[in-house]
Amino acid sequence: MKSIILAGGCFWGVEAYFNQLKGVLDTSTGYVDGNKKNPTYKEVCNGLATHAEAVRVVYDEQVIKLEQILEQFFRIVDPYSINKQGHDIGRQYRSGIYVEQSEDETVITNYMKAYFGTKYPKVQTKVKKALDYELAEEYHQDYLKKNPGGYCHVDLGMAKKEELK
Repeated sequence: MKSIILAGGCFWGVEAYFNQLKGVLDTSTGYVDGNKKNPTYKEVCNGLATHAEAVRVVYDEQVIKLEQILEQFFRIVDPYSINKQGHDIGRQYRSGIYVEQSEDETVITNYMKAYFGTKYPKVQTKVKKALDYELAEEYHQDYLKKNPGGYCHVDLGMAKKEELK
């Protein structure tokens, strides 16, 4: 098992999207890359906490490779946007890839350079070490499963049929 933390705007949709993929064993919503311990959703939304909304994805690399996780991630985010995804605007909606295994950082950077080519310098998705991932409140976990009509910018239908559980 491996894991990675992805910040791609509203964490509800990012979590729901990755939960439907073969090889993804577990997900959780949380906060990463901020200025304090144990931030609350209210603190993140009002700017008191400077975290990004994020999802920790635990996956079986025998079924889905890191590069496939990245391919899926870039299907659902605008990597050129700063502090905005879909209709969600604010610092907490910035995009980022937070590595938990240091060897993944080179793989991710090489993947992004190849994937974006000459547009790579314009990419705003940051790649950093995951130093401070904190779980979000329980009501945010599997939010769209609990609230099927909830809003999120992520199109859950972007995954191809053969990639679904």
